[in-house]
Amino acid sequence: MPTQPTRSDRAFNRSMLIKLVIVAILMFGFGFALVPMYRTLCQITGINNLVQRDATERDARNMQVDTTRTVSVEFDANAHGLLAFKPEQSNLDVHPGEVMTVMYDLSNNEGRTVNAQAIPSYAPKQATEYFRKIECFCFTQQTLKAGESRRMPVVFVIDPKLPKDVKTITLSYTFFELNTPTAANMPPSAQGTGAGT
Repeated sequence: MPTQPTRSDRAFNRSMLIKLVIVAILMFGFGFALVPMYRTLCQITGINNLVQRDATERDARNMQVDTTRTVSVEFDANAHGLLAFKPEQSNLDVHPGEVMTVMYDLSNNEGRTVNAQAIPSYAPKQATEYFRKIECFCFTQQTLKAGESRRMPVVFVIDPKLPKDVKTITLSYTFFELNTPTAANMPPSAQGTGAGT
């Protein structure tokens, strides 16, 4: 026959429950604090600044153009979901220190408004610190209404300090949708049929 918990058992259980609730609240709060802490750390150290301005136009204009070198820049574009996204040209030959502009086309083929963010990546990886973006759609979130299309520039300069053995740089952008659609905010035409219909 099971015994009834004693007063000391109940006190121990109550104290343990309070401790567990406090730990859970602290962990939850720490999870929310991680995002601003991560952003601050990245700003201080310069790590992972892929979606921040790399140079101002004045900085770029003050760079010496190295006309003795030509670097081939290849452009790649990917989009998750039904966004159509592509560069208007697949490659461009540039002199380090020369300010260049390339245009990208973005279209929302969804039947709803989409919020998305582009994340750049570079190959070879060592080129990342020498590819300076002055203007880029990746600096901010993009909001496109249903059926909306947009032409967007990337203004960049390649630092003349780029190692001499790097002759080709691939700039690749991937658009990720930020808002996940739910049945409540999707248009009726995009919603699936229920079991009772």
